[in-house]
Amino acid sequence: MKTYKDIAKRIAKIIISPETAVGFVDGVLSVPQDLGYLAYSYLDTDSRHHRDTERLRLIKAVRYGILQNENLARTIETVLNKFNQYMPENKRDKIYAKIGSSIFGRAITNSIISKKIATSIAQRSTLMVALRGGIVGNTLLAGGMAERSIYTSRRLQRTEPEIYYALRQRNHDFLYFLVEPALHPFVEALRVRRSQGEAAFNQILDLVEKEVSYGK
Repeated sequence: MKTYKDIAKRIAKIIISPETAVGFVDGVLSVPQDLGYLAYSYLDTDSRHHRDTERLRLIKAVRYGILQNENLARTIETVLNKFNQYMPENKRDKIYAKIGSSIFGRAITNSIISKKIATSIAQRSTLMVALRGGIVGNTLLAGGMAERSIYTSRRLQRTEPEIYYALRQRNHDFLYFLVEPALHPFVEALRVRRSQGEAAFNQILDLVEKEVSYGK
C-alpha cells in the first residue's frame, strides 16, 4: 500500500484536474496482460463454473450497451460517491471550496469530476478510441480481456465488497478494470479507513486538503 501522502497526492491531482486521470488508464489495453489472464483461466479449474456464469452475464451486459461512455462515467461516479460518503462534511466542504465548488454545488461535484474523467478518456485515450471502434467490445467477449474483466470483478468482490455490490447493480463491476488505475487512490483511502480506522482516513483527507491548496 502507498503512503498516506502518496494516496493524498493522487486524489488531489484527480480532483484538481480530472483530465490527468487519462494517463493512468492508457495502459489498460495490454495484450500481454490479457494473454496472461487467458492462460491462467485455462489452469484455474476451481473457478470455471463461476467464470462461465459471469461470462454469460458479461455477454448480456455488452449486448445491452454497457460499453457506452455514460456507463463508464457512472462507474467512476459510483466509486467517488462511496469515497464522498465517508468524508466528514466539514472536510468535504473545505476541499470542494478550494477547487471553486460552492457548498450548494458539492452534491454534484462527484458527477462533474466523473464526467470530466470519462470525457477525457473518451477523447484522448487509446482505450476509448478502441471502444468507439468496436475493438474492445469484440475482444471483451472473445478472449483474455473477458477473463481480466471477470477476475478483476471477483477480486473487487473479495477485497472491496461495498464498492463491488454498488457497481454490480448495473453490471458496472465488469467496467471497473478499465478505470481501476485512475480510481485506485480513492479505493486505497477507503481501505485505510476500513483497516486502520477513521483517524487514519482523516489524516489522508487532511493531506488531500493541503495538496489541493498547493495545487490550485
